[in-house]
Amino acid sequence: MGTPKAAGAVLVFYAALVSVVSSVYGISDPSEVNALSTMFNDFNQNPRLTGWTQNNGDPCGAAWYGISCLPDNFITSIKIPGLMLNGKLEGWVLQNLEHLQVVDVSNNNITGEIPQQFPNNITEITMNNNLFTGSLPQLDQLSLVQIINLSNNELTGNINPQIFTALTNLITLDLSFNQLQGTLPDTVKNMVALQTLNLQNNQLSGQLPPTLSQLNNLQTFNIENNQFTGSLPAGFNPRTYKYGGNQLQAPSSSPGTPSTPQSTPATTKASGGGSSIKAWFTSTTHIIEVAAGGAALVLVLFSAFLFFCVIRKRRHPAKALDDQEAHHSSRRMQFPQSPVKEPVTSKRIFEAAPVDKGTIDEPKTETMKTLKAPPSFKGVMGVMNPKASTTSKAVNKSSIAVTAFSVADLQAATNSFSQENLIGEGSMGRVYRAEFANGQVLAVKKIDSFNASQVENEDDFLSVVQGLARLQHANAVELVGYCVEHDQRLLVYEYIGRGNLHELLHYSGDNFKGLTWNVRIKIALGSARALEYMHEVCAPPVVHRSFKSANILLDDELNPHVSDCGLAALSPSGSEREVSAQMLGSFGYSAPEYAMSGTYTVKSDVYSFGVVMLELLTGRKPLDSSRPRSEQSLVRWATPQLHDIDALARMVDPALKGKYPAKSLSRLADIVALCVQPEPEFRPPMSEVVQSLVRLMQRATLSKRSSDSGGAGMESIEPSENSI
Repeated sequence: MGTPKAAGAVLVFYAALVSVVSSVYGISDPSEVNALSTMFNDFNQNPRLTGWTQNNGDPCGAAWYGISCLPDNFITSIKIPGLMLNGKLEGWVLQNLEHLQVVDVSNNNITGEIPQQFPNNITEITMNNNLFTGSLPQLDQLSLVQIINLSNNELTGNINPQIFTALTNLITLDLSFNQLQGTLPDTVKNMVALQTLNLQNNQLSGQLPPTLSQLNNLQTFNIENNQFTGSLPAGFNPRTYKYGGNQLQAPSSSPGTPSTPQSTPATTKASGGGSSIKAWFTSTTHIIEVAAGGAALVLVLFSAFLFFCVIRKRRHPAKALDDQEAHHSSRRMQFPQSPVKEPVTSKRIFEAAPVDKGTIDEPKTETMKTLKAPPSFKGVMGVMNPKASTTSKAVNKSSIAVTAFSVADLQAATNSFSQENLIGEGSMGRVYRAEFANGQVLAVKKIDSFNASQVENEDDFLSVVQGLARLQHANAVELVGYCVEHDQRLLVYEYIGRGNLHELLHYSGDNFKGLTWNVRIKIALGSARALEYMHEVCAPPVVHRSFKSANILLDDELNPHVSDCGLAALSPSGSEREVSAQMLGSFGYSAPEYAMSGTYTVKSDVYSFGVVMLELLTGRKPLDSSRPRSEQSLVRWATPQLHDIDALARMVDPALKGKYPAKSLSRLADIVALCVQPEPEFRPPMSEVVQSLVRLMQRATLSKRSSDSGGAGMESIEPSENSI
């Protein structure tokens, strides 16, 4: 009897010891480690999953990319969207993560059947924009889930009536753009907290259940392009609903915003004399009330005008603010005052007004040309942001100087947006290679449904396109056309075929020899010119908001072309979820003020540019959980070493194999240090950054000419101290 008790005591002690050690040293639960290791293997050990390992490992202690844990080292969140992951996601893997609350694998290329079961603690399931097949998961036990997004997959089958029974806390359900069939069951009434229901672009049929009218919290309802029949339920009144592409009839009093509000007659004819007198008296009373209100309004406006004039008169003689602004902007580029009349269908090249005339004699290379801005570019600080105005102004399509494509044209050119034509994706949507019948190759950005909802109104989207068409710079990806049909929002750009800087720096391997020191300076200068154009030439300034190495495309000569310029107008704003999703796409590049308060200015772009220059200098990623904890943040690790010559030499990308000029390295480090200052006001304007990089390029050109005269090329020899 003593032996079993002793053995039991040993087991209890061992379990307690493992628990304590796991808590202190960050050792993850073995079953959860096994689940994630299996997932990593199923995703073909994609290198973008930094920190992940196939065997064992410690997701919580070693901070695997996208993994969040509780203090007791149980995994609570998996967020790995937009990594172009291939492979399958086994259902049992998620079931083994008993404490999992959030899973986000959206915007990848994951295939196979969608997992059928999830842990009971799950609160968010985001798996949209993949290639999942099979029927809808079993959701009848998930009473805590608040968000389910399975849109843009290849799901089939009917909707099981039991699927909705336990979803009493669900706020968002998006099953759009699949191949679901059958009817919508009346158990939808159980989703009492539901605010958004998207079912568009499926094959659902039958009549809508009357129980829809019991969803009192529903704000958005979209069932477009299905096969529903009958009519909308009586009393069904969401704020916004769409039901086109069905055989539905709206009820006599159409609710919601899509219906056109009927105008109320200004006066009503009365049939009887008494009624006429009463109507006359009532209308006369209304007239008096309106007149009195109008007089009061005029009085208030007149008083405000007088107050403004007094204040303006007091401030005018000193002109202190104007003088200060003039002093601080004396080195900035002057905006053009007259309209540019040249057509924008082809890329126009102009020389920008220099910051200090006569001080810079730039080499006349193609990559150093810039453009004058349109005189009144309505960018993200103006009309280009549809959220800035409560009313939509009609846009004449003929005034937009780019081509209007049809959905059919773009489907034919991309083979119906097939997987083999997918060349990239990000927070705004997926990008496809499009080859047209005439041999022209372009890139089509398909704005995803979430971002497209920011410009549901066609005129809002056209105003964005109109602004994007005016952005013309040699180092910015050129907008060629657009498409706005059937609630689709697509942008068509020139095709840049060499890939992006992020891939070449971090995934090209040691065999890629193209990114020499001089090429890196050229890429930095061209990118800086694009930002300088947006910040200091366009009026009002255009903020990029997502400047990173993945948005710097390179052509065959390794000239940089900055993408997504001006697309901040399509970015969602307002909710905490939207802001966090935006930040995720630019994680590691965001300036401190944006991470802390959501504030983003041109100086925030300068900070992001400094991070990209650090990437060019060190060859490291902005965030790398595979490195020691003190080196995981590139800015935090590099900043203290930028003014230490010995430490700086050790920071340089090993791929350069020591072939860089020491003086140039020191000067570049000085520029970087200024750009990544924590305080925005201490960061330089992009025009000053451009000047400094131009001087580096000038010295490189002079040094190359000297080397060429001696019979050797600059790129093939060890750079001298006088280089750059």
